[in-house]
Amino acid sequence: MRIVAIGDVGVVNGMMHIGDEAMFDAIVDELRDRGVGEVTAISADPEDTAARYGVAAIERMGFAGTRSQMRQRLESVRSAAAGAAGAPALASDDSARRVIDAVADADAVVVAGGGNLASNWPAHVFERAALAAAAESLGRPLVVSGQTLGPWLDAPERDLVAALLASARLVGLRESASLRLARELGAPTERLAANRDDASFLASDGPHPDPGEPFLLVSLSLHLGGLPRGGTVRGLAAALDRLAERAEARVRFHPHFGSLDPSVEAGDEVLHAEVRDAMRAPAELLQPGDPRSAARLARGAAMLVTSRYHPAVFAASAGVPVAALSADDYTEVKLRGATGWWEQDGVIPLAEAASDAGAEALGRVWDRRGATRAAADRLRPGAAADSERWFDRVAAALTD
Repeated sequence: MRIVAIGDVGVVNGMMHIGDEAMFDAIVDELRDRGVGEVTAISADPEDTAARYGVAAIERMGFAGTRSQMRQRLESVRSAAAGAAGAPALASDDSARRVIDAVADADAVVVAGGGNLASNWPAHVFERAALAAAAESLGRPLVVSGQTLGPWLDAPERDLVAALLASARLVGLRESASLRLARELGAPTERLAANRDDASFLASDGPHPDPGEPFLLVSLSLHLGGLPRGGTVRGLAAALDRLAERAEARVRFHPHFGSLDPSVEAGDEVLHAEVRDAMRAPAELLQPGDPRSAARLARGAAMLVTSRYHPAVFAASAGVPVAALSADDYTEVKLRGATGWWEQDGVIPLAEAASDAGAEALGRVWDRRGATRAAADRLRPGAAADSERWFDRVAAALTD
């Protein structure tokens, strides 16, 4: 069986986004276990993705400019895929032509997990809408897996997402809020499934490195939701100092968006260095690594403090207590979803975490660690079985 799969993947300019790569890694791995023999990935860096996952890879169609310009390109792709008479032809070297040809040569199409079906990133919505249109025109089954929808969807993207969901045989949603929104958009209820992020159990069956001593893992995004950077850095540093003292554990900063070149400081690494420099307690700055090593690192922590999503996904499945710092409605929806599956309720507004009350808010998450781990141990067998059943459903939907 051959599939075309799109994810927000491809290491560009040496910058690794661990969460986006993790979801693609997970679904490709799971579908290979279920008989998918060939995968063609749509990637921002086809060469990197092909080498990283052992797949064929092609460039994205490419949507940019105004919404009007993206709409025109979408209509061109739709017409080309449908073979509409008199439609403007796509050049033979147009990346959209190569995607259409790949879909025509494949048996099915997959939209891998992500949080970009929102008006925050209209180009990603248009790209996925175009791929879905190509699949529909060419009669190829489509599955959309592991998504957060919105919560911000303006009318143009709302219509595109509604059409995308309606054309899919199966849609996986990571949060109850996304499930409700999918129903509001008119997606057939019988095709919707609420389940944990696709990468929840990535690399969970491998050996975990011995940390040697307890550590607090910190993963912070540069997105601060409009908070003043200097004050936020100082407030987080003070809260982490007190947490390290309370837990009697060292602090390790791990970027989920950063440079793979140790000589380059970029992405999350920039904020990590600023917070580390403002702390009294010693703290270590780590390199991004890859999704599987990141998953094992998060599961080995004594506690996680994060404003990024996938550290919470990895840590919560192992019963690691998570202080999840929300910067806006979008991050709150995602973080509540990731932790709520495991009966954790440690979502804290970033403004509170960086305030005088921050240390106590983090401390409350630490103090509940026993109950947190017990809940995860109780839930994990059923969650793992649910994950297996989900990927079974995905494989069946692609082949039936």
